[in-house]
Amino acid sequence: MTDQLSAVFAALADPTRRAILARLRDGEATVAELAEPFAMSQPAVSKHLKVLEQAGLISRTRRATARLSHLEAGPLRAARDWLADYRAYWRESHDRLDDLLTQLKENER
Repeated sequence: MTDQLSAVFAALADPTRRAILARLRDGEATVAELAEPFAMSQPAVSKHLKVLEQAGLISRTRRATARLSHLEAGPLRAARDWLADYRAYWRESHDRLDDLLTQLKENER
């Protein structure tokens, strides 16, 4: 099995799963409610939910006959933190590009 961070990024790679997570920001939902905006069956949505659950991005509970999905933000925080490590690299790259563009403009004068 892959590590959780890899599972999170794999789950986030799919636009349907990202849309499901966005919907779950508003609160828990049933499979039927989550399937509503998509042109796919409830079993297809359930497969997406399984991937999200395995990545730790959602949890699922039963209430009477309904199975509810809940957003779990912790793994998203880990992904954000991992990406933040590259922020300094991107900033330095942009700074070097700005310096180069300034130098090129000065050389044109």
